This record gives sequence, structure tokens and C-alpha cells, in this order.
Amino acid sequence: MTTIKPTPVSTATLDQPARAPLAPGSVRLSQPLVERIEEEIVTRQLAPGARLDETELAQRFAVSRTPIREALIQLASAGLVELRPRRGAIVAQVTPQQLMEMFDVMAELEAHCGRLAARRSTAEEQRELLAAHEACADSSNGLDPDRYFYLNERFHQILYRMSHNAFLEDQVRHLQRRLRPYRRLQLRVRQRVSHSFLEHRSIVDAIATGNEALAADLLRSHIQIQGERFGDLMASL
Repeated sequence: MTTIKPTPVSTATLDQPARAPLAPGSVRLSQPLVERIEEEIVTRQLAPGARLDETELAQRFAVSRTPIREALIQLASAGLVELRPRRGAIVAQVTPQQLMEMFDVMAELEAHCGRLAARRSTAEEQRELLAAHEACADSSNGLDPDRYFYLNERFHQILYRMSHNAFLEDQVRHLQRRLRPYRRLQLRVRQRVSHSFLEHRSIVDAIATGNEALAADLLRSHIQIQGERFGDLMASL
């Protein structure tokens, strides 16, 4: 059995303090557990093929096995963990090539969302997108990249809905879930949060003016940069 001992993470390019241990009595423990475990997977503290023992994880995070089991199921749905009969949960293999291919597809899907949003969105939806963008302002200084990420997620989800294409929205949400941990962690690269905020402002303006080509180009670049910044983060660890 692979012993799970996380390697210390360099903070050379991270703008976030170390997290406090999880509180045993927390409500909805599975979600913070998902983020803690997925972070260790994405940064290779948990190597591909490592066995994720429920009992060992429960002891390490000071919780019962139930939220651990729920977290592993969520991680399996995101493609980060494989649940195998008689072997339990193991860390899935995601190669750098596969990751870049996913970012390439995500860039095109979001670009198409932006193109359709510029063509089809209503004035009310555009105000909602602007409000979601402005809600990110207080956290755009990079001091709390995770808070910015959660607000940023709402911005993108509104954008998907503004495409008025249910099938496209379903597909882009599915891939967004696969890339979620990578998109969250790339915001820890120095100045990435502030740059992301400025990129959103340009996207909002392009959609509001009905500039389909510009909205698509800006979103394509926005997602491609995320993939590049995640590569920068991994190189620094």
C-alpha cells in the first residue's frame, strides 16, 4: 500500500498561506476534502497509481470514512481518481499531453460560448455578467486566489448560460469540472488573478457591444493562458 505523506509545497510563486486542518465537525466536509485531495493529486504529491485508502485518509484528515468516500466518488467523476473493483480508489494517470488537449478543447468551447453570448444575450444577462465580474474586484489583488476562483466560476457559468445553447452548456460544464482543479491552482501564479480580472473586463465589453469575433478570441486566449500558467506553477513546485 502506498503511504500517503504529502511533500511540502514550495511557496515561491504562491500568494496563499497554508491551510488550517479540517474541522471534524464541519458541515459538508466532502467538498473541502475534494479540494485538499485533488490539490495533492494535481501537484503530484499523490502520484499516479497511488492507492487511496479510505481509513488512512480518514485518519489523516480527522474525519469519518463517509465524507472520504463521498470525496473519492466526486474525484472519480472528475477523472482524477479511478474506482476499481477489489482494488479500491487509485490516482488516475493524466499526462501533460492529455491536459493540454483538454485546455485546447475548453478554449474552443468557451470561445463559442462567447461568440453566441455576443449574438444572443439579453441586456439583463449582460448586466448579470457585469455584476459577476465586479463581484470579483475585492479579491482581484491576488491575496486570496481561491476566493477569486469561486467568484470567477460564477462569471464563467453565467457566460455558458448566455450562449442559449443547452447542449453546448452541458458539454462545457462537463469539461470545466474536469479542469476545475487546474484552473483553480493556476490562479496562484503571481499576478495571474489581477490579469484574469482585466481579461474578464474585456470579455464583458466585447459581449455587450455584440462583437462576436472579439469575444471568441478573448475567451480562447483567456483559457489558453490558464493552461500555460498552470504549467508555470508546476515548474515552480
